Amino acid sequence: MKEYLDFKGVSVSVAEKEIGVANGTLSKPFKANTTIKTDTLEKFLNVYTDINPFWVLDGSKAMIKSDVESIKENVQVYNTKKRRTKDAIIDMQEVPFYNLEATAGLQALFNSGNPQKVLDTIKIPNLPKCDGALTVTGDSMYPLLKSGDIVLYKQTSVESIFYGEMYLISVKIDEWEEYVTVKYVQKSDKGDGFVKLVSQNQHHQPKDIDIKNIQAIAMVKASVRFNTMF
Repeated sequence: MKEYLDFKGVSVSVAEKEIGVANGTLSKPFKANTTIKTDTLEKFLNVYTDINPFWVLDGSKAMIKSDVESIKENVQVYNTKKRRTKDAIIDMQEVPFYNLEATAGLQALFNSGNPQKVLDTIKIPNLPKCDGALTVTGDSMYPLLKSGDIVLYKQTSVESIFYGEMYLISVKIDEWEEYVTVKYVQKSDKGDGFVKLVSQNQHHQPKDIDIKNIQAIAMVKASVRFNTMF
């Protein structure tokens, strides 16, 4: 750990303050070359997230995590235990990250495939095939999704809906406006011509919508949440 702090140019006293421990908690065992307490180590790893815990424990890996290892910690694959569908996993793929605000809506984005709308690409291992990624807003799927999270999706059609799964949906409000949201899609009591959109957040009431008003739809395959500040 001392080698890591030297590498990062962080003094021991500053590190003690940043991880919230008393003066000497790190400096004394460093000088005596003795073992760091487990709770202190946990605090250290929670603050300095780019250090590889395997390197700290036994030196079996590089001191600094690779980009892939760092990404894996920040990727949350949506509800894999409860999903009703299973997907083939791709070892590594680059998913285009789009700016929805720069388009005329989700339907236009899906139809255009315009590379000018791509902000960047997200390279993520061990996920199902994804067509794109977008930032979500609002709290209707909280705590599963928070505003600012990124969802990775696979375009599909209304005819291919698997009820109970989570979808990114564009619903036509009127001739000029669409409503873009992420919701669970369930069967509606109103019949086959409708679906029910259900939120994770219980403060948002379910809503039945006419299938004819769905302009674009994509199944959410994964979500990305950045748990650390860069």
